[in-house]
Amino acid sequence: MKNNTNMENEINKYIKIFPLPIQKQIQELDKNDLIEIIIDLGRPFKVRLKDEEFEISKRKVTAKDLLQITKKISGFGDDNRAGLENTLHRISAIRNREHKIIGITARVGRSIEGSAKFIQDYAALGKSILLLGKPGIGKTTMLRELARISAEDLNKRVIIVDTSNEIAGDGDIPHYGIGN
Repeated sequence: MKNNTNMENEINKYIKIFPLPIQKQIQELDKNDLIEIIIDLGRPFKVRLKDEEFEISKRKVTAKDLLQITKKISGFGDDNRAGLENTLHRISAIRNREHKIIGITARVGRSIEGSAKFIQDYAALGKSILLLGKPGIGKTTMLRELARISAEDLNKRVIIVDTSNEIAGDGDIPHYGIGN
């Protein structure tokens, strides 16, 4: 239950970065299917769910919208990625020649306990594991869970090198979903 409450709080934090009319539209969606929101200058706001993609609003994205969103997230690094403190959500920016942000893709990050259950035995053996699959299928989520299992259940020392904040989340404190 604690994990569900934390995830719900993280999704709500994610939703609050968007303009109010878009927040209201996102609230009506099934949050479990939400993968990302695409915000490109001069185009309608788009949402990508597990099995579909559509315009969430006919209103076209303005420079003011992009500025409003970027003020609510951590600063973008050299890799044009940012995040929301203490969450797994990842925000990628597209810049023009003058390095001005003209597009943002805000991807939902999740920590799902049990997502690596079927390969847990391989992790216990200490063998290498290769995760392959389409984008959005859960490879990173499974990797987080493997880190947690290794640290907490198998008492292994786990070190994560994560220069883009994709696995352990954004901020100085690693996300609870990766374990100790």
